Amino acid sequence: MEQTSAALTEKQIPLLDLRAQHARIREEVLAEVIRVIDSQKFILGEEVQNLEREIAAYSGTRFAVGCASGSDALFLALVALGIERGDEVLTAPYTFFATAGAIHLAGAVPVFVDVETATFNMDVSRAAEALAARPKIRAILPIHLFGGCADMDPLCAMARDRGIPVVEDAAQSIGAEYRGRRAGSIGEVGCFSFYPSKNLGAYGDGGMLTTSDPSLAGRLASLRVHGSSRRTYYHDRVGVNSRLDALQAAVLRVKLRHLDSWTRGRQENAALYRKLLAGTPVTAPVEAAYQTRHIYNQFSILCPQRDQLQGYLKENGIGTQVYYPVPLHLQECFRDLGYGAGDFPVSERLAKESLALPVHPELRADEIGHICATVRAFYS
Repeated sequence: MEQTSAALTEKQIPLLDLRAQHARIREEVLAEVIRVIDSQKFILGEEVQNLEREIAAYSGTRFAVGCASGSDALFLALVALGIERGDEVLTAPYTFFATAGAIHLAGAVPVFVDVETATFNMDVSRAAEALAARPKIRAILPIHLFGGCADMDPLCAMARDRGIPVVEDAAQSIGAEYRGRRAGSIGEVGCFSFYPSKNLGAYGDGGMLTTSDPSLAGRLASLRVHGSSRRTYYHDRVGVNSRLDALQAAVLRVKLRHLDSWTRGRQENAALYRKLLAGTPVTAPVEAAYQTRHIYNQFSILCPQRDQLQGYLKENGIGTQVYYPVPLHLQECFRDLGYGAGDFPVSERLAKESLALPVHPELRADEIGHICATVRAFYS
């Protein structure tokens, strides 16, 4: 029997329900975890190699290299591509901190350009202006935010003209497509996160890099194990310890088998939100024509009185999240870059008005109906 609105009001609707997801695959996951534990092989090895092959095939690349986190993936990509002190890397300020943090840790300087209101991704025209004005830019790092790809063709064309690489921050976008090409297969290297809240999430941290360049894949594999390419204790370069655990690989291999069905659930939920929120003061995200497969890591709306709406939804048992309340150019640690309020008005607007609603595949249609009715009630 369908629950009434009153009954739903008494129930919590979380932003993400990982317990419900785990309940459906628990036996599959436990069997694989026990198998790895019984093998007593926990670091890299065959389990990680199998996952790497599966992720490469899923992403449409020749190679994939597992690492300890999505943040490490960004850092390793930049180092492997030769980004060094004094270089500049072009990126966007409306994203998770790791994007710019990896640029800084590689010794380079983040150069920000604003994003588009419609897609939340890098504004191509602003990128062209920055490239014309900044000769020290040595790489472009676009973000496929919230599960939708950035406009990659013009960005890659600019990079080719400049002779610089493109690193895709695909941390939130495994399986997303740009004009039929998978995220992580378009630039020189793609960077993925398996943080538990991601569409393909581990039971802990984890990351992956994808590329079709064999030389680059070799450097990435070396850098994640202290720069060792041949065998332990022989080092060709200085790397870091960023290995993917076999236990996490086993969990991810189970989840990968379900990922496409989970993606369809998110897409259906997003479509229902668009239908039920039509005519309200909120602006639902749009899919650009080139975003031929949006995977909806988040469903973030733009809304007047965002903080008040969030409070009202919380009072009614509905979980939400603000991504991201302070754009990177206004973070205290980047004060010395010289940016200020007003420099990137779209990013600053998104920071003040965006609100992520639940979109996970375990969400029911009546729950989405209740969420949308609550949004309408707030504005009425």
